Amino acid sequence: RDTVRFVKTWFTIYENDPHWVPPLFFERKQFFDPRKNPYFRHAQVQCFIATREGRDVGTIAATVDEVYQEEEPGTGFFGFFEFVEDEEVAAALLGAAREWLADRGMKKVIGPFNFNTNHEFGLLVDGFDDDPYVANPYNSAYYPVLYEKLGLQPAMDWYAYRVHSEMKGIQTMMRVADRMLARHPEIRIRTLDLARFDEEVALVHDIYVDAWEQNWAHVRVSDEEFDFIAGGLKQIIDPELCFVAEVGDRVAAISVTLPDINQAVKKMKGRLFPFGWWHLLTRKRSIDRVRVYMLGLAQEFQSLPLGALLYARTFKVGPERGYSGGEASLILEN
Repeated sequence: RDTVRFVKTWFTIYENDPHWVPPLFFERKQFFDPRKNPYFRHAQVQCFIATREGRDVGTIAATVDEVYQEEEPGTGFFGFFEFVEDEEVAAALLGAAREWLADRGMKKVIGPFNFNTNHEFGLLVDGFDDDPYVANPYNSAYYPVLYEKLGLQPAMDWYAYRVHSEMKGIQTMMRVADRMLARHPEIRIRTLDLARFDEEVALVHDIYVDAWEQNWAHVRVSDEEFDFIAGGLKQIIDPELCFVAEVGDRVAAISVTLPDINQAVKKMKGRLFPFGWWHLLTRKRSIDRVRVYMLGLAQEFQSLPLGALLYARTFKVGPERGYSGGEASLILEN
């Protein structure tokens, strides 16, 4: 019941925002359930709701990630920081999270992370004229202003790059990729095999751990947690847009591109019933864009242009699968 109340607060906050995509209640209930989400096995989490005159007007979660403490001792996370356009409400929520974190020895707080960089994260500061792509953050345009008024300071910029297959640079990349593959038969690109899903997830996890460990604020993800995240994605991935690059007999790089399921989910208003299921069943008719959700190279192979090969293959297959464009995100400023 508390999870439903927590999530329902966002519906009120964004009721007049045309670009907000409501989350699905059943998915959020699983995500916040410590019995189902293995993240809670190595994290302390406390959620707060702000109320005014009997109305819920904001939410925040404070998190002590025990794994991240190994990298940055004394640094806590805040996330799910949603609020009406009111500095007093936002300040009260952030104050509650800071106090809770300080009581647990935290000296610094960074965010928003829902709950860390292995989940949705980031504050949208530009690009409020479009719906967010799948698994990307969204917030109203007044959020950055209130963040600054609360004394929060920028720590790292992330970018989302919009692409379509007819762009001149993309066409050049595809031609160069074809020539390179022809000259280097030891390099092979294949699609994910869903018939061997568990084995493929293990391969992706190995690359993910190796390729991302140097990223800012990255948190090492356990096998159980990675399986939980992958299980949620299994229902929406298009395996023809998920690629593994092999050099000889070694897995060297991976890319996972997701259909923008937000285009269907937005119409469901958070619920499968009574009519939300119809939008899921007919989603192929309504989804025409994708997000390059994950693309990484094992450190051993980062001197090779395998990233370009994976992008080129994605941009070639995407239009063949009925997608007209997409987004590559989120990508660190450095």
